[in-house]
Amino acid sequence: MLKAAAALSVLGIAAITGRIAAWRGADPLRAAAFVALNPLVLVHVVGGAHNDGLTMLLAMAAVAALLSARNLSAGAALVAAIATKLSAAFLAPFALLGTGQQSPPTGRKRSYMDRSRPVGRVVLGGVAAAVTIAVAAWLAFGWDWLSGFGLAGENQSRTSHMSIPITTARLTGLDPDATRLTAALLLAATITALLVWTYRGGDWLRAAAWAALGLLLATSWLLPWYLLWLLPLAAISRDRPLQLLTLALTAYQLGARIPL
Repeated sequence: MLKAAAALSVLGIAAITGRIAAWRGADPLRAAAFVALNPLVLVHVVGGAHNDGLTMLLAMAAVAALLSARNLSAGAALVAAIATKLSAAFLAPFALLGTGQQSPPTGRKRSYMDRSRPVGRVVLGGVAAAVTIAVAAWLAFGWDWLSGFGLAGENQSRTSHMSIPITTARLTGLDPDATRLTAALLLAATITALLVWTYRGGDWLRAAAWAALGLLLATSWLLPWYLLWLLPLAAISRDRPLQLLTLALTAYQLGARIPL
Protein backbone atom coordinates (compact mmCIF):
# COMPACT_ATOMS: atom_id res chain seq x y z
CA MET A 1 0.00 0.00 0.00
CA LEU A 2 2.75 2.46 0.95
CA LYS A 3 4.76 1.56 -2.15
CA ALA A 4 1.70 2.12 -4.32
CA ALA A 5 1.20 5.54 -2.72
CA ALA A 6 4.87 6.37 -3.30
CA ALA A 7 4.65 5.28 -6.94
CA LEU A 8 1.51 7.38 -7.51
CA SER A 9 3.23 10.36 -5.85
CA VAL A 10 6.21 10.05 -8.19
CA LEU A 11 3.90 9.86 -11.21
CA GLY A 12 2.11 12.95 -9.96
CA ILE A 13 5.39 14.82 -9.49
CA ALA A 14 6.48 13.86 -13.00
CA ALA A 15 3.16 15.04 -14.47
CA ILE A 16 3.32 18.41 -12.69
CA THR A 17 6.99 18.81 -13.57
CA GLY A 18 6.24 18.20 -17.24
CA ARG A 19 3.41 20.73 -17.18
CA ILE A 20 5.55 23.40 -15.52
CA ALA A 21 8.40 22.68 -17.95
CA ALA A 22 6.04 23.36 -20.85
CA TRP A 23 5.01 26.66 -19.26
CA ARG A 24 8.68 27.60 -19.01
CA GLY A 25 9.52 26.66 -22.58
CA ALA A 26 11.31 23.37 -21.81
CA ASP A 27 10.64 19.87 -23.12
CA PRO A 28 7.89 18.42 -20.86
CA LEU A 29 8.65 14.76 -21.64
CA ARG A 30 12.33 15.19 -20.90
CA ALA A 31 11.54 17.00 -17.64
CA ALA A 32 9.11 14.29 -16.53
CA ALA A 33 11.57 11.53 -17.41
CA PHE A 34 14.34 13.35 -15.54
CA VAL A 35 12.28 12.80 -12.39
CA ALA A 36 10.41 9.54 -12.88
CA LEU A 37 13.18 7.49 -14.51
CA ASN A 38 15.95 8.44 -12.10
CA PRO A 39 17.26 5.12 -10.69
CA LEU A 40 17.38 6.42 -7.12
CA VAL A 41 13.72 7.40 -7.37
CA LEU A 42 12.70 4.02 -8.78
CA VAL A 43 14.68 2.05 -6.20
CA HIS A 44 14.57 4.14 -3.05
CA VAL A 45 11.44 6.30 -3.28
CA VAL A 46 9.06 3.83 -4.90
CA GLY A 47 10.83 0.74 -3.59
CA GLY A 48 11.41 2.21 -0.15
CA ALA A 49 7.95 3.79 0.25
CA HIS A 50 9.28 7.01 1.81
CA ASN A 51 7.11 10.06 2.45
CA ASP A 52 9.43 12.25 0.34
CA GLY A 53 7.23 11.41 -2.65
CA LEU A 54 4.09 12.86 -1.04
CA THR A 55 6.11 15.81 0.28
CA MET A 56 7.40 16.81 -3.14
CA LEU A 57 4.04 16.14 -4.79
CA LEU A 58 2.52 18.77 -2.51
CA ALA A 59 5.51 21.08 -2.98
CA MET A 60 5.31 20.90 -6.78
CA ALA A 61 1.55 21.42 -6.60
CA ALA A 62 2.36 24.60 -4.66
CA VAL A 63 4.83 25.66 -7.37
CA ALA A 64 2.26 25.07 -10.11
CA ALA A 65 -0.34 27.04 -8.15
CA LEU A 66 2.06 29.95 -7.67
CA LEU A 67 2.91 30.05 -11.37
CA SER A 68 -0.79 30.19 -12.23
CA ALA A 69 -1.45 32.89 -9.58
CA ARG A 70 -3.61 30.64 -7.37
CA ASN A 71 -1.91 32.02 -4.30
CA LEU A 72 -4.24 30.80 -1.55
CA SER A 73 -3.99 27.24 -2.84
CA ALA A 74 -0.22 27.60 -3.21
CA GLY A 75 0.21 28.64 0.41
CA ALA A 76 -1.96 25.77 1.63
CA ALA A 77 -0.12 23.19 -0.48
CA LEU A 78 3.29 24.47 0.60
CA VAL A 79 2.41 24.27 4.29
CA ALA A 80 0.96 20.79 3.75
CA ALA A 81 4.27 19.76 2.15
CA ILE A 82 6.24 21.13 5.11
CA ALA A 83 3.88 19.39 7.53
CA THR A 84 4.49 16.12 5.71
CA LYS A 85 8.28 16.56 5.92
CA LEU A 86 10.03 19.60 7.36
CA SER A 87 12.75 19.46 4.71
CA ALA A 88 10.36 21.08 2.20
CA ALA A 89 10.70 24.35 4.13
CA PHE A 90 13.76 25.32 2.06
CA LEU A 91 11.35 26.16 -0.77
CA ALA A 92 9.26 28.65 1.23
CA PRO A 93 11.43 31.82 1.12
CA PHE A 94 12.05 31.45 -2.61
CA ALA A 95 8.35 30.88 -3.24
CA LEU A 96 7.43 34.02 -1.30
CA LEU A 97 10.00 36.09 -3.18
CA GLY A 98 8.81 34.60 -6.45
CA THR A 99 5.21 35.46 -5.60
CA GLY A 100 6.27 39.06 -5.09
CA GLN A 101 7.55 39.06 -8.69
CA GLN A 102 4.07 38.44 -10.12
CA SER A 103 3.15 41.04 -12.74
CA PRO A 104 0.57 43.73 -11.88
CA PRO A 105 -2.52 44.18 -14.04
CA THR A 106 -1.78 45.31 -17.60
CA GLY A 107 -1.16 49.01 -17.97
CA ARG A 108 -0.43 49.69 -14.31
CA LYS A 109 2.97 50.52 -12.87
CA ARG A 110 4.30 48.01 -10.35
CA SER A 111 3.88 49.20 -6.75
CA TYR A 112 4.59 47.93 -3.26
CA MET A 113 0.97 46.81 -2.95
CA ASP A 114 1.27 44.82 -6.19
CA ARG A 115 4.14 42.89 -4.58
CA SER A 116 2.66 42.47 -1.11
CA ARG A 117 -0.93 41.51 -2.02
CA PRO A 118 -0.16 38.10 -3.62
CA VAL A 119 2.38 37.34 -0.89
CA GLY A 120 -0.29 38.06 1.70
CA ARG A 121 -2.65 35.61 -0.01
CA VAL A 122 0.06 32.92 0.03
CA VAL A 123 0.62 33.54 3.74
CA LEU A 124 -3.13 33.48 4.42
CA GLY A 125 -3.49 30.15 2.62
CA GLY A 126 -0.54 28.79 4.57
CA VAL A 127 -1.90 29.92 7.92
CA ALA A 128 -5.30 28.39 7.19
CA ALA A 129 -3.66 25.09 6.26
CA ALA A 130 -1.40 25.18 9.33
CA VAL A 131 -4.35 25.72 11.67
CA THR A 132 -6.34 22.95 10.01
CA ILE A 133 -3.42 20.51 10.19
CA ALA A 134 -2.64 21.41 13.80
CA VAL A 135 -6.25 20.90 14.90
CA ALA A 136 -6.49 17.58 13.05
CA ALA A 137 -3.18 16.41 14.58
CA TRP A 138 -4.31 17.42 18.06
CA LEU A 139 -7.61 15.56 17.67
CA ALA A 140 -5.76 12.45 16.49
CA PHE A 141 -2.67 12.47 18.73
CA GLY A 142 -3.14 15.10 21.42
CA TRP A 143 0.00 17.17 22.00
CA ASP A 144 2.28 14.24 21.13
CA TRP A 145 2.43 15.43 17.50
CA LEU A 146 4.77 18.25 18.59
CA SER A 147 7.48 15.67 19.26
CA GLY A 148 7.93 15.40 15.49
CA PHE A 149 9.80 18.71 15.49
CA GLY A 150 12.32 17.30 17.93
CA LEU A 151 12.81 14.25 15.74
CA ALA A 152 13.55 16.43 12.72
CA GLY A 153 16.17 18.36 14.66
CA GLU A 154 17.69 15.14 16.03
CA ASN A 155 18.34 13.82 12.50
CA GLN A 156 20.56 16.81 11.77
CA SER A 157 22.90 15.79 14.58
CA ARG A 158 23.46 12.39 12.95
CA THR A 159 25.79 11.42 10.12
CA SER A 160 25.49 9.05 7.17
CA HIS A 161 28.31 7.25 5.39
CA MET A 162 27.45 8.73 1.98
CA SER A 163 27.10 12.39 3.02
CA ILE A 164 29.51 14.75 1.27
CA PRO A 165 30.98 16.37 4.44
CA ILE A 166 31.56 13.01 6.13
CA THR A 167 33.02 11.46 2.97
CA THR A 168 35.31 14.49 2.59
CA ALA A 169 36.48 14.18 6.19
CA ARG A 170 37.05 10.44 5.79
CA LEU A 171 39.11 10.81 2.61
CA THR A 172 41.16 13.80 3.72
CA GLY A 173 41.62 13.02 7.41
CA LEU A 174 39.97 16.31 8.42
CA ASP A 175 37.99 16.59 11.63
CA PRO A 176 34.37 15.55 10.87
CA ASP A 177 32.82 18.18 13.15
CA ALA A 178 34.89 20.96 11.59
CA THR A 179 33.98 19.72 8.12
CA ARG A 180 30.28 19.67 8.99
CA LEU A 181 30.48 23.19 10.40
CA THR A 182 32.27 24.46 7.30
CA ALA A 183 29.63 22.86 5.07
CA ALA A 184 26.85 24.46 7.11
CA LEU A 185 28.44 27.91 6.88
CA LEU A 186 28.93 27.55 3.13
CA LEU A 187 25.28 26.50 2.78
CA ALA A 188 24.11 29.54 4.77
CA ALA A 189 26.20 31.85 2.60
CA THR A 190 24.95 30.21 -0.59
CA ILE A 191 21.29 30.43 0.36
CA THR A 192 21.72 34.05 1.42
CA ALA A 193 23.29 34.89 -1.96
CA LEU A 194 20.51 33.03 -3.80
CA LEU A 195 17.81 34.88 -1.85
CA VAL A 196 19.44 38.23 -2.63
CA TRP A 197 19.66 37.27 -6.31
CA THR A 198 16.00 36.26 -6.31
CA TYR A 199 14.96 39.48 -4.55
CA ARG A 200 16.71 41.42 -7.31
CA GLY A 201 14.61 39.70 -9.95
CA GLY A 202 16.35 36.36 -10.51
CA ASP A 203 14.44 33.21 -11.44
CA TRP A 204 13.17 31.94 -8.10
CA LEU A 205 12.72 28.38 -9.32
CA ARG A 206 16.30 28.23 -10.54
CA ALA A 207 17.49 29.68 -7.23
CA ALA A 208 15.40 27.17 -5.25
CA ALA A 209 16.88 24.32 -7.28
CA TRP A 210 20.43 25.46 -6.49
CA ALA A 211 19.44 25.79 -2.82
CA ALA A 212 18.18 22.19 -2.87
CA LEU A 213 21.48 21.03 -4.36
CA GLY A 214 23.39 23.00 -1.74
CA LEU A 215 21.30 21.44 1.02
CA LEU A 216 22.04 17.92 -0.24
CA LEU A 217 25.75 18.64 -0.55
CA ALA A 218 26.00 20.23 2.89
CA THR A 219 23.89 17.91 5.02
CA SER A 220 25.72 15.33 7.08
CA TRP A 221 22.64 13.08 6.96
CA LEU A 222 22.27 12.27 3.24
CA LEU A 223 20.08 9.40 2.09
CA PRO A 224 19.45 8.37 -1.55
CA TRP A 225 15.76 9.22 -1.60
CA TYR A 226 16.51 12.81 -0.58
CA LEU A 227 17.48 13.43 -4.21
CA LEU A 228 13.77 13.80 -4.93
CA TRP A 229 13.91 17.20 -3.20
CA LEU A 230 16.10 18.42 -6.06
CA LEU A 231 15.03 16.48 -9.16
CA PRO A 232 11.77 18.25 -10.17
CA LEU A 233 13.24 21.69 -9.48
CA ALA A 234 16.36 20.88 -11.50
CA ALA A 235 14.19 19.52 -14.31
CA ILE A 236 12.35 22.84 -14.71
CA SER A 237 15.33 25.10 -13.94
CA ARG A 238 16.53 25.41 -17.56
CA ASP A 239 20.03 25.27 -16.06
CA ARG A 240 22.21 22.66 -17.77
CA PRO A 241 25.15 22.80 -15.26
CA LEU A 242 22.70 22.25 -12.41
CA GLN A 243 21.12 19.29 -14.19
CA LEU A 244 24.53 17.74 -14.85
CA LEU A 245 25.48 18.15 -11.18
CA THR A 246 22.19 16.49 -10.25
CA LEU A 247 23.08 13.51 -12.43
CA ALA A 248 26.56 13.42 -10.87
CA LEU A 249 25.02 13.31 -7.39
CA THR A 250 22.77 10.49 -8.62
CA ALA A 251 25.80 8.52 -9.82
CA TYR A 252 27.60 9.14 -6.53
CA GLN A 253 24.73 7.60 -4.56
CA LEU A 254 24.15 4.57 -6.77
CA GLY A 255 26.27 2.48 -4.45
CA ALA A 256 23.76 2.83 -1.62
CA ARG A 257 22.03 -0.39 -0.61
CA ILE A 258 18.77 -1.41 -2.26
CA PRO A 259 15.72 -1.74 0.02
CA LEU A 260 13.96 -5.10 -0.06
